[in-house]
Amino acid sequence: MAKLVAGTYGDALFELAVEEKKEKEFLEEVLVLQQVLSENPDFSALMNHPKITKEEKEKVLLSVFEGKFSAELTGFFKLILQKDRYSETDAIIESFIARMKEHQGIGTAYVSTATALTDKQKAEIEKKLLATTSYKEMEMHYEEDASLIGGMMIRIGDRIVDSSIKTKLERLTKELYSLQIG
Repeated sequence: MAKLVAGTYGDALFELAVEEKKEKEFLEEVLVLQQVLSENPDFSALMNHPKITKEEKEKVLLSVFEGKFSAELTGFFKLILQKDRYSETDAIIESFIARMKEHQGIGTAYVSTATALTDKQKAEIEKKLLATTSYKEMEMHYEEDASLIGGMMIRIGDRIVDSSIKTKLERLTKELYSLQIG
């Protein structure tokens, strides 16, 4: 349910940005807002506190947002507050950013390997991903995971390409167990 709510509001903010032809401006503002909120967890705690009225929260929100963020973004977060969805703010922001990156042709890839990759290997992987996807640009995230033994695992969105030795061994083990010895 939370993911559905975040997606709905994230999509609404995205559509507003496109409608206003302010995609770049909204994305920059939302990225700043995301950083500010992550650096100030007390603000979110205050905005989610059950004993503080919506009116009081709205005054705080307006005092913080007005003049620092666009009227559209301020109004959007005022609406989220009024609809009792402020607790979903982080997920809404993530949803919006993902949708905006998709709109701009920017893919995000998470690459896991058993050992560290050289810069040349990273460049080759990025080049191959750009050639095999419709993205114009890739945002690459690399991680080492010794449990993979060898090979790599790449995740882009909800698609996963797993060529790790760990997974191959698990498949082989399942196949061997399923064989009937007669």
